[in-house]
Amino acid sequence: MRNILFIFTLLMSVTASAQQDIVWTTPSANSEASMPCGGGDIGMNVWVENGDLLIYVARSGSFNEQNAMLKAGRLRIRTIPVILDAKDFRQQLHLDDGYLTIQANRDGRTLRCRIWADVEQPVVHVDLNGNKGFKVEAAYESWRYYDKVVPAREHFGNSYKWTAPKEEIYRRDSIEFDGNTVQFVHHNQGRTIFDVTVAQQGLDSVKHLLYDPLRNLASGGLFEGSGFVPAGLRDGVYAGTRYRSWVLYTPKTAASHRLKLTLHYAQTADIPAWRMGLDSLNAIAADARRSADRSARWWRDFWQRSHISIAPKGSDSLPWRVARNYRLFRYMLGCNARGDWPTKFNGGLFTVDPVHINNLTLTPDFRNWGGGLHTMQNQRLLYYPMIRTGDWDLMQSQFRFYQRILPTAELRSRIYWGHEGACFTEQMENFGLPNYAEYGTKRPARAIPGVEYNAWLEYQWDSALEFCLMMLEEAAYTGRDIRDRVPFILSVLRFFDEHYRREAGSRGIKELDGSGKLIIYPGSAAETFKMAHNPSSTIAGLQVITSRLLAEQMAGLDTTQQRWLQVLRSRIPEIPFRTINGHIAIAPAQSWERINNTESPQLYPVFPWSIFGLGRPGLDTALATWHHDTSVIKFRSHIGWKQDNIWAARLGLTTEAWRLTALKLEDGGRRFPAFWGPGFDWVPDHNHGGSGMIGLQEMLLQTDGRRILLFPAWPKDMDVSFRLHAPGNTVIDAELRGGQVTKLVVKPVERTSDVECLIPVRDGRN
Repeated sequence: MRNILFIFTLLMSVTASAQQDIVWTTPSANSEASMPCGGGDIGMNVWVENGDLLIYVARSGSFNEQNAMLKAGRLRIRTIPVILDAKDFRQQLHLDDGYLTIQANRDGRTLRCRIWADVEQPVVHVDLNGNKGFKVEAAYESWRYYDKVVPAREHFGNSYKWTAPKEEIYRRDSIEFDGNTVQFVHHNQGRTIFDVTVAQQGLDSVKHLLYDPLRNLASGGLFEGSGFVPAGLRDGVYAGTRYRSWVLYTPKTAASHRLKLTLHYAQTADIPAWRMGLDSLNAIAADARRSADRSARWWRDFWQRSHISIAPKGSDSLPWRVARNYRLFRYMLGCNARGDWPTKFNGGLFTVDPVHINNLTLTPDFRNWGGGLHTMQNQRLLYYPMIRTGDWDLMQSQFRFYQRILPTAELRSRIYWGHEGACFTEQMENFGLPNYAEYGTKRPARAIPGVEYNAWLEYQWDSALEFCLMMLEEAAYTGRDIRDRVPFILSVLRFFDEHYRREAGSRGIKELDGSGKLIIYPGSAAETFKMAHNPSSTIAGLQVITSRLLAEQMAGLDTTQQRWLQVLRSRIPEIPFRTINGHIAIAPAQSWERINNTESPQLYPVFPWSIFGLGRPGLDTALATWHHDTSVIKFRSHIGWKQDNIWAARLGLTTEAWRLTALKLEDGGRRFPAFWGPGFDWVPDHNHGGSGMIGLQEMLLQTDGRRILLFPAWPKDMDVSFRLHAPGNTVIDAELRGGQVTKLVVKPVERTSDVECLIPVRDGRN
């Protein structure tokens, strides 16, 4: 009987998951109506248009000389006779196993295509099977087959933005038939944006010490199919961009055909050496069946870690769509689990032709706000939700990103200011320096070396503190030994200590104020409250990171480190407050000179820093900030990187938390529901999805030290089930039905006493 119940439960779980698969019964009009698919560090946009199967392929880490993130290319696959333009059509994203199928029936012919990316190797597989024999034309298409003068607007997709030299060129790829395959590669040569940026920022004397991911970077791959031979070249135009096709075809009719795209990048001056690496990968990835099986297993394990289901009967209500889109976005994040590079906030691996986004006739490589450029306040929103889902493997690429550029950040501090500590800026290149355009190409003589000459970004150093928090959370949640992360965290803290003591000493005799505290000026409360004195967001971050690091046993601090942290903690200022209409509220800063953006950093002590919130002292102060601060009210929104939904949940404002989170996670207006945006950035807007995920999680589960609060901001009349993670290797499985908690399983069981459920639990629960 126990086995029967287990099988029944498993089948019900599979059925509920399958209800969240995306299924289309008609082909698409264009790439905007594509479906994402991926794995490892590869993302694909897949759609059928006019009888052709089309696939954009992207792999993280493929950067050109200007630091644009290049797509690997576009595949166009057509059967002979054409079958995919049939009225009997079905395209399905199989979320449980991480693959995509397309089926069509026409005139007695049936075709089934299966598409997936290997989770362990950078390889795309396309299998085509029919009930009768057919032939196939499979083309590799590229818009980078010639040297192209880059239009001014397209430079916003690289690191030049509005400052590119006239007649700047995107160099062509090398593309050719090689036997019965198509080989393609973009090989960075000559002067890159790294070289230009180093010279601009006065660092040529230490250039040999700086990390350079662009020099001699070769990114490309090999497209082939069993039984396919070259059929020649063709030229065309798609979405306003001209392209060239290298066409393969099958001279023989067969009921089954297989295609494979193998990708590889490496920094080498020697293309034959790059090709040897590509051939090695291609040989390893030869077994398509084994690839499909291991990839499906990885995805099943991924979904077992965590889930949220609302109204799981699949009524297509708003609550059901919110949970479905939460799952779809988590899938998109999972497609870069094995990447060397973080998922980008401005589209991830799934950008499409910009003509469909805002009528820009630019190449498919375009995304607004750069390819190798990272806006860190946006990036963090992609990675916070992975804490509650237990997706620590996905977070490692972002951690490695910071650790690779740590020496550069430390060198900046020594060169510009003569002190220690890592200076990480807000808009930061993949090589660790401020963006060329944002640093300022028309810097006046009074501009301070090392500081971005930019109204939004000057003196904004905070974001690295949030990634320190994530590293500490990994220790708290998993028990990971983080001694390898401690040098990074200490260096980030040291920058604030030494830099602001230096700043104060340059203005007067004393490095600290009359109370022995740091004077954080000039500072910046996010991008909004500029030239700030003691911004609350900075102070909260410094308070939390020093306290958490001192308390973290897995940090392995020595006595010297502990003493230094204790001294630093003693001189961090207190969070500033102000009175608004008789209510004490958190102030953005002690003072500021101007407001430049529309963020509410006065609520950062609520999230991400967890100083104020449910069950914590000062909740009334945080609520007063939410209700009475005029800028908080004015800036409130659900668009893009806005995080009001998260603050509402942290403050126990159930109605507002649901309203704003539902607005974020509602269908995005494109055929694939989780293609949100552009918002402030691009499509798909990943920081929009990430902040939506965080808000939904915080409505269901919050933590305060050992305390675990369940349903702290959840509507009692909305049925839900979830599995989320908490500190101490704790996993919570809970279910709410009819206003009562009908299931509550806590693992390990000894953590049960730490759980405080804010909705009644039905007697006899699990």
